[in-house]
Amino acid sequence: MGEMGMESRNDGGERPFWMTVPLSRMTRAQWESLCDGCGRCCLHKLRDDETEEIVFTNVACRLLDTMTCLCTDYPRRQRKVQDCISLTPEMLEEIDWLPPTCGYRLIHEGRPLPWWHPLVSGRPETVHEAGVSVSGRVISERRAGALEDHVVEWPGECPPGADSTRPPDPSSRG
Repeated sequence: MGEMGMESRNDGGERPFWMTVPLSRMTRAQWESLCDGCGRCCLHKLRDDETEEIVFTNVACRLLDTMTCLCTDYPRRQRKVQDCISLTPEMLEEIDWLPPTCGYRLIHEGRPLPWWHPLVSGRPETVHEAGVSVSGRVISERRAGALEDHVVEWPGECPPGADSTRPPDPSSRG
């Protein structure tokens, strides 16, 4: 496997880049690979004017494919969506709306990537299999109407077992 697909190791072997390279020194490819493809950051959020509290919605940016959780025009997204941001390491100090499962947030906080993160699992599908992605759970802003009618809590929560570094044991399922 290449540098970005290297799994974390406990056997004294080489450690993956996300455990050894500071966020500010990562290559563009390394930085981009920290995105797990969940789509949660592409959901509209509301901020209470008085309390500053963030409220999540199940309304996705119009460029997000609501099934694959991929941006349909990633290279030109900022030209098409004015409030779309390009996340940087410096911004991680200020942003308070990244989901608790976000790879950027986890690494910034010194926590390990979970078993389902594509860098660990080696497969992009595991983000969906773990129930972390927005796939099939959201509506496009083109069809949603008022954001206030779509307030939900799950984008700001970690699904059961999704914070583990080990996949669930299939034999333990009923």
